[in-house]
Amino acid sequence: MAITEFLPKEYGYVVLVLVFYCFINLWMGAQVGRARKRYNVQFPTLYAIESENKDAKLFNCVQRGHQNSLEMMPMYFILMILGGMKHPCTCTALGLLYNISRFFYFKGYSTGDPMKRLTIGKYGFLGLLGLMICTISFGVTLIRG
Repeated sequence: MAITEFLPKEYGYVVLVLVFYCFINLWMGAQVGRARKRYNVQFPTLYAIESENKDAKLFNCVQRGHQNSLEMMPMYFILMILGGMKHPCTCTALGLLYNISRFFYFKGYSTGDPMKRLTIGKYGFLGLLGLMICTISFGVTLIRG
């Protein structure tokens, strides 16, 4: 049995949007690496201490923007993978909304003003809510047979 027999062909878009997020995540990680050099925060230190580093808040905002994205990634991926099985086009659009908002969430956080993460970044939560609804729909469909 070929995988294309039970997944809609549009599911490929879901896969591509998830890979796009992986590239965004790699880019965020590179930004944290640059911030480590710029603000002199050595490994394995996860967060800088303000009493030891005058640029601690700036570094911590960059680090936190990436860390939060990592924390949200498992939920985002599972909602995309499952919800996309029934609603591939809707999940693709919601995933793109989430990806773009995550980029701006990170950019805003990286300014050193944590509130700027929500200027555009707040719309990612709408994407997640939509993905939850798609996944619930998929689950209900499975239960009903």
